[in-house]
Amino acid sequence: MASNVNPTVRRRRLGQELRRLREQRGMTAEEVADRLLVSQSKISRLENGRRSISQRDVRDLCGVYEVEDRRIVDSLMQMAKESRQQGWWHAFGDIPYSVYIGLETDAASLRVYEPQVVPGLLQTRSYAEAVCMGALPEASAPEIEKRVQVRMRRQERVSDPRHPLRMWAVLDEAALRRAIGGRQVMVEQLEHLIALSQLPHLTIQVMPFALGAHPGVNGQYAILEFPDASDSSVVYLEGVTSDLYLEKPHDVQSYSVMYEHLRAGALNPDQTREFIENVTKEFARG
Repeated sequence: MASNVNPTVRRRRLGQELRRLREQRGMTAEEVADRLLVSQSKISRLENGRRSISQRDVRDLCGVYEVEDRRIVDSLMQMAKESRQQGWWHAFGDIPYSVYIGLETDAASLRVYEPQVVPGLLQTRSYAEAVCMGALPEASAPEIEKRVQVRMRRQERVSDPRHPLRMWAVLDEAALRRAIGGRQVMVEQLEHLIALSQLPHLTIQVMPFALGAHPGVNGQYAILEFPDASDSSVVYLEGVTSDLYLEKPHDVQSYSVMYEHLRAGALNPDQTREFIENVTKEFARG
């Protein structure tokens, strides 16, 4: 395994392998949990990569699955050890969406629909500060600054000249017209969007109000795809107290089809730039 693979992705790969071993034995997660005297939810979290996997966990599971090949056990134990290493985001302390950051850091492409605000990877610092302050009214100034710093660090994926993130963003018109941070902040943010839209690996489209109802009315979501074929795509749904990650092929396919309808209904990239330019002028005129 490549040494530069981040720990979140290591956990996912290890969890997928453990699930494969369980299914080979024809066992359910509940049966495994009963054998190990743990909760079924623990087995599920281990398999979906949402929980750190200790070498002891791997040893116990390999025992239940009767894995006799010592090379396989040793390989899985090493994966468990590496999965407990820390990614760059751990230096900022407790980040609620750290699992998502780990996935985003390793993703090859990202498709996102955002109905309310400009996506985090495309935000200016001033806009990001205003978003965090508005969304987290009880957060302290240091907490706001930490979140903004993490957001700015995440944006390195977009500007990386060697391996930039291939990103497709569909924004509802409301995300452009919501006056976050005041008129000058919005002018700066919209001009930033126009500049970013010129990048070859970044596509931005706007879903105008005139379109009416569309497949994105249910809210924000993102679809992440990875360079390694063994890593399944993930649909990410952000929540207030917890987030949802969908990896089943049927779920990913459903959201992918919905996203294609969004892209087809939205303004094309050239029309989008013209649209954003007009909204920018409206903010500049006050």
